[in-house]
Amino acid sequence: MTRQPTDRLTQQFDVAVIGGGAAGLTAAVVLGRARRSAIVIDAGSPRNAPAAGVHGFLTRDGISPTELVEIGRKEAERYGSQLRRGEARSARRTEDGFEVTLADGSLVVARRLLVSTGLVDELPDLPGIRERWGRDVLHCPYCHGWEVRDQAIGILGTGERSVHQALMFRQWTSDLVLFTHTAPQLTEEQAEELAARNIRIVTGKVDSLDITDDRLSGVRMVDGTVVPRQAVVVAPRMVAASGVLASLGIRTNEHPFGGEFVPADPTGSTEMPGVWVAGNVTDLGAQVVMAAAAAVSAAAAINADLINEETRAAVASHRTNTRTATAVDAKRSAA
Repeated sequence: MTRQPTDRLTQQFDVAVIGGGAAGLTAAVVLGRARRSAIVIDAGSPRNAPAAGVHGFLTRDGISPTELVEIGRKEAERYGSQLRRGEARSARRTEDGFEVTLADGSLVVARRLLVSTGLVDELPDLPGIRERWGRDVLHCPYCHGWEVRDQAIGILGTGERSVHQALMFRQWTSDLVLFTHTAPQLTEEQAEELAARNIRIVTGKVDSLDITDDRLSGVRMVDGTVVPRQAVVVAPRMVAASGVLASLGIRTNEHPFGGEFVPADPTGSTEMPGVWVAGNVTDLGAQVVMAAAAAVSAAAAINADLINEETRAAVASHRTNTRTATAVDAKRSAA
């Protein structure tokens, strides 16, 4: 049965923010403080949900992603922003701005759009990877390195950056193994670098991860050998969650290190006037604090853009009123 639209919000918002993570909620706070009407549309499935804590965010280090969002929602509401749970499926340009269609068929109308939907991690297709992702299957040393310091760590080789990851994580542990798996053959220079840093190399393909008592215990090779490890580092292909942007004809670009991002200028403005992006949808490597900072810039740019539009409209109205008043005065003088 086809679901019919359930409602159309009668209010036209200044800004519809699509994505209610750190970036989206930060933008809503800034916009609210600028006395702009904003609505945050959030599907409630953040990328960092499996992680135990957010790190590198001054005064919030170690806070759970869920708690950070809960605090952010309260702050956004304090400044008048509305929160709407739902998945934004598509958007279209209208005469007055944009119309966003949600999964339940409801519509949201806004003068500007800010998309902060993050990205999707395309993980290696091996048993155990997805189940342990964000806990003891990791990718970012600055996000998780401290938590696995001095542990037995394995690097799953899947691409050109595997050696780089191994050399990076060597900063956090001396017990490091690079599983070559499907990575390109090591050059002599790479092999020398790994040997110099005491990083062991295990050749052959990986079959799966061994899980014991709900913890990663080792890496199982296709020959049945199990190499004990407490954490595994992978290199996911990061792809911008850009379905709404695609519906507007806004394209993604291939990132030099792999993955896809939405190009934008330093304020987050995209190729389509009136549409901004912030966070991982445009900056694949941004940590939470960086995504929030980018949202501040985007929100300020959006407010400035609205001010310019309103000023142009006010000037046009002022000129019309001035011409009308002059014409009336001329008639009176002639009489």
